[in-house]
Amino acid sequence: MADIYGHKPRGPLGVMKALRWSLLGIRAAWLHESSFRLEAVMALLLAPAAFWIADSPVELVLLIGSLLIVLAAELLNSAVEAVIERYGPEYHELAGRAKDMGSAAVFMTLTNAGVTWIAIAAM
Repeated sequence: MADIYGHKPRGPLGVMKALRWSLLGIRAAWLHESSFRLEAVMALLLAPAAFWIADSPVELVLLIGSLLIVLAAELLNSAVEAVIERYGPEYHELAGRAKDMGSAAVFMTLTNAGVTWIAIAAM
């Protein structure tokens, strides 16, 4: 049975297709985005340390979650940049603003991760 927009329920096959598209997106980011590679390697190096630093499950979730949020923000920033670059190399104020805002979002998540790790490690 479809919803009011005509979308059919996903079911197991639809979920598998969505997972495949997500993995393709991660692969594309790894292959084409040096910032994503750097942040992914840092996350892989820091994640085991989270198990050693955390004194509770909540702290563990905060430490690892802050790393995953950085990766998600970088993926979104890369997606914005790819769409803007798709339309050509000429400068447009709104395109520049969008790219700067995407970069600022990544910076904010990196700041959040740093504050989280310092606060928990200092306890």
